[in-house]
Amino acid sequence: MRLDDIDPSGNINDQGAGGGGFGGGGGGGMLGLLFGLLPMLLGRKMGCGTLLIIAVVGYFVMSSGMLNLGGSGVAPGPSTQQGTGSAQACDTESELYACRVFTSAEQTWTQIFREAGSQYQPARLEFYQGGGQSGCGAAQSAMGPFYCPSDRGIYLDTSFFGQMEQQMGAGGDFAYAYVVAHEMGHHIQNITGVADNVRRLQSRASQAEGNQLQVRMELQADCYAGVWAARNRERIEPGDIEEGMRAANAIGDDTLMRQAGRTPVESMFTHGTSEQRMAALQRGLQAGTPQRCNFFEGIL
Repeated sequence: MRLDDIDPSGNINDQGAGGGGFGGGGGGGMLGLLFGLLPMLLGRKMGCGTLLIIAVVGYFVMSSGMLNLGGSGVAPGPSTQQGTGSAQACDTESELYACRVFTSAEQTWTQIFREAGSQYQPARLEFYQGGGQSGCGAAQSAMGPFYCPSDRGIYLDTSFFGQMEQQMGAGGDFAYAYVVAHEMGHHIQNITGVADNVRRLQSRASQAEGNQLQVRMELQADCYAGVWAARNRERIEPGDIEEGMRAANAIGDDTLMRQAGRTPVESMFTHGTSEQRMAALQRGLQAGTPQRCNFFEGIL
């Protein structure tokens, strides 16, 4: 995807290596596997916006306390691209690409909100290496990219992109863009009130019902990623869509459970099947409007 002409926005920060998170280290091996399998073993509801892929067998999506945090956090203030330490944001090839995707998504959603007669409220892109801190607690590479509603931050260790390619066969620039755009989709859910409404429903739902609601959240974020791509169709290059579909297929609950040696159980799904995730991304790509991403009709 051609984004070379986009200058990164000011809503980006780099915490550097070991920015306060526990257990530093790359997000792989048995630690990544442990984090990925906990939700299936313990049956907990998924955190808001966490996209996980188990190392070696693929990082699986993870349950976290983020689901219980309020989504009305204070809007991030002005920032520069200089990190809290000596780290400089957007200073590597992978970071620069993520910065450009994030900035493009900011521009796109600003326009979408303007068309609807409202104002977009910005998110922050927070890089870290190994471990870091978020408004939702410690960030760790094994968790994969995630969105924290309390500080409106998208947290990313770009080593995740290498894991996508090497461990899941889901590499490519558009696949990486899909990851960032998906997390931006969770930000849209946060600032529009969808996330809060879903959390309220989950608080009085059964585990299976709560999981079904979380699946709808993730599919809507996939669809929103497709909307962003559709609004930037002139930047899409041959093979990009296929890269995105491979990534969506690779992170379906059923696919990841099979790769982990488990029989897929629908009541435990929290992000949707591979088929559902590909269809949600395709829906956004075809429609180019968030109105077509209503996965809560008759529920909210």
